[in-house]
Amino acid sequence: MTRFLTWCLLFLLLMAGSAVAQSSEGEESRWFTLDALNSGLGEPPEAARRQTPRESLRSFLGLTREGEFAAAAHLLNLSELPPEEQASRGGELSRQLASVLQRGDWLEPSDLPGRRDAMVEDPSGQHPLAGQPRRNLRLTSLDAEGETHDIRIARYRVGEDDPVWLITPDTLAFVPVLYATYGPSWLEQRIPERFQRKLGMLQLWEWLAIPLFLLLVGLLGWAVHRVTAALAARLPAGGLAKRFVAQVPMPLAFIAMSLLAQLLLDGVVSFSGVATATFRVLLIVIMAWGMGLAALRLVDTFLLQMTHRLVGEIDDTRHRDERRLLTSLYALRRGIILVTVAAVTVYILAQINLFGTLGMSLLASASVLTVLVGIAGQAVLGNILSSFQVSLAKPIRMGDLVIFEGQWCYVEGIFYTFIRLRSWDERRLIVPIKYFVSRPFQNLSAKDARLYRRVSLTLHLSADVECLRQRFIELAREEEDVIEPEKLECHVTAQHEATLEVSCYLMTREPIGGWVAENHLREKLLAFVRDEHPEWWPREVVALDRHDITTGSGPS
Repeated sequence: MTRFLTWCLLFLLLMAGSAVAQSSEGEESRWFTLDALNSGLGEPPEAARRQTPRESLRSFLGLTREGEFAAAAHLLNLSELPPEEQASRGGELSRQLASVLQRGDWLEPSDLPGRRDAMVEDPSGQHPLAGQPRRNLRLTSLDAEGETHDIRIARYRVGEDDPVWLITPDTLAFVPVLYATYGPSWLEQRIPERFQRKLGMLQLWEWLAIPLFLLLVGLLGWAVHRVTAALAARLPAGGLAKRFVAQVPMPLAFIAMSLLAQLLLDGVVSFSGVATATFRVLLIVIMAWGMGLAALRLVDTFLLQMTHRLVGEIDDTRHRDERRLLTSLYALRRGIILVTVAAVTVYILAQINLFGTLGMSLLASASVLTVLVGIAGQAVLGNILSSFQVSLAKPIRMGDLVIFEGQWCYVEGIFYTFIRLRSWDERRLIVPIKYFVSRPFQNLSAKDARLYRRVSLTLHLSADVECLRQRFIELAREEEDVIEPEKLECHVTAQHEATLEVSCYLMTREPIGGWVAENHLREKLLAFVRDEHPEWWPREVVALDRHDITTGSGPS
């Protein structure tokens, strides 16, 4: 009995110890425990609300906007400073941090949690931190002197007091470094104070400076575009340099505008957070787009030069291997474009931190986005996939002669979403790839350019076919585009009441030349019949009497 009571007592002690440990661990996950907090500042003012991350950031921005930097110091964790320095250093750190946040990034208190424990509320349960309390949040990240610094806010508790949310000491340690980068520029320091009053989201002077800033950047872009275009006009025609320079005025203008804007923002003028954040995103997009476009133009120039050297004019007189190479070059170009666009997009998203701020939201709504993109881009995606299908299977090649919907056309270009066809009369047919591959068409250049042609004549029943056959063979041997004379044929292919149909077959080098040879032979055969055997012309016979003059018999 005594042993049983001893075991029960030990079990109860273990359970109590486990509960205490879990309680302590739970508290450690909800806040940081401190012995003292900002003892050199005194009691916080009523305006310094610190119960939630949202209230804390809103109070800090509001107090610093009113110039009450000493009161805003109560929103900072100054525990790393001696108590006697907290009052003097706290106000200065508040002023510097407010200036950094104003120019470095555009923070919205509404983006922060409104709960005391900063728990992520996600009814779908897809967020990995859903239902878990947090005690340390990242507000933003800023680059200074080649390093990235996080600005964080954390939850602290002293004794039995209510926990509060404050800017962390680690953040305050590099505020002077950030202030040297994002603080007021030399131009802003010389602006009269009356122009530094807030007018809406910006200061008064910014409403005047931003249009001038944009005008100056736009003028540089226009000048670079004009100079590059003029340089392209002076370069020798047909050269590689001229082709490249003629295609890059716009990309170079984008790059120059982005560089000038970044130079002005770094060393001459700095704007408020909303303008700075907007310009930062635009500059990243413009620079990435300009460099990506310049790279594509360079690739296009090399591919075009290679095309002209290896293939030349686009038609089916070239060897099939050369036309296959040209088709592969176009497929390579589309692949390079796809990779470049993807790389530029990833770079832009990474630079503006969309992966960190919106990554979870995008994952949570991935199924909805997939459905929307699938519905909205079905036609475009279908054409792109058909484009790669054509490039890989090669049912047509660049320069092939095809008969599409009754029209003779050369395949002049295979692009992402359409095929460009050149008709015999130099018209261009733009056909969606998905529509093209879903319709039957004749590829007259699938194997080689040779093609059988037929010349048909309708003659009288009395025509001498053997005589016409010999004349046809003689004339066909004289045609330059007629090949393989052993395959020349001439036969009666149909017979009617008063006429017969004579068909002459010939093998030609390529379809267009064959069409010309066919017409030449038809004209010469018609001239032969007209000049030497006009009695072969078809004619209608009308019986005026029962007497048949062809047999010499008299009337019955």
